[in-house]
Amino acid sequence: MNEENTVIVLDVETTGLDCLREKMIEFAAVKLVNYEIVDEYETLINPEKLIRPSSMKIHGITDEEVADKPKLSEVMPKILEFIGDYPIVGHNVIFDYNFLNQACRELYDKTLSNQRIDSQHMFREVFPEEFSHGLSALLERFDVKADIKHRAMADAKNLAYAYPALRALYEQKYAWQLGQMPNIEYLLERYVRIQNAVQTMQAELMDIKSIFKIYFENGGQSVQALTGEKLIWASKVQYDYDIDIIKPVIEGLEASSRVFKLNNGLIDRMIDGISLDDEVKDKLASGRIKVGESRNVIVQRADKNNFLD
Repeated sequence: MNEENTVIVLDVETTGLDCLREKMIEFAAVKLVNYEIVDEYETLINPEKLIRPSSMKIHGITDEEVADKPKLSEVMPKILEFIGDYPIVGHNVIFDYNFLNQACRELYDKTLSNQRIDSQHMFREVFPEEFSHGLSALLERFDVKADIKHRAMADAKNLAYAYPALRALYEQKYAWQLGQMPNIEYLLERYVRIQNAVQTMQAELMDIKSIFKIYFENGGQSVQALTGEKLIWASKVQYDYDIDIIKPVIEGLEASSRVFKLNNGLIDRMIDGISLDDEVKDKLASGRIKVGESRNVIVQRADKNNFLD
């Protein structure tokens, strides 16, 4: 067995999203050696707290199902034995890693040192045009049939089936990217030219659309392109609303989630800041429904006040 080509593909289900306040209720992992599954381990875990309804809707695990299961302190040694020092693979792996890491802190006063491999990041790199980069989209792209979703072992195995092909494409792209390192100055010039061209084309599109508007305002009729696209005229009355009047009405209709859009960055700053007490922060943090991490490259304009995306 070639230990150098071994990774652990894993997935966890939890009572909620915040690793500092919530607990694992299911762990599953498979050992992949030379891209073949050679071993697997799974367990339900008694979190010693209630599962949030929002999480229960995702994985379907109930409080009753885990009530008589072993506690985290009982299963964690087996979990750590299984993952060993191998790299761990997960889809949005930071979520799984944070829960495992927090468990190590609480139980053993230490942290994990395993390399993290995020298949979601790899998927986004290889197929940036995909509308979604979730696990379901990955499995569909690589034709992995997933009859069961959002249970730890099913998700871990399905990811393991897709991982070899994803890894091959990712490594091919990465090798190509490394080959471009000597050309970085030229690539920056090319990037700026393309970005400027895109902005110019967007301005041109708006300029042409303004002509379309005048055309319809002067009585013009719908026009259809040879490829089927149709130019039509539509108008819509728009209003501004007083939120103090609207908010209680919307809440009474239980439609807040469809009407109001949260400023996620502001909520993060409120939770991480010092101006609110812990009870309020806990209430805000309990509303988290998704966790991820982002990596960004910024190209600063010559005037240093504006940025290209």
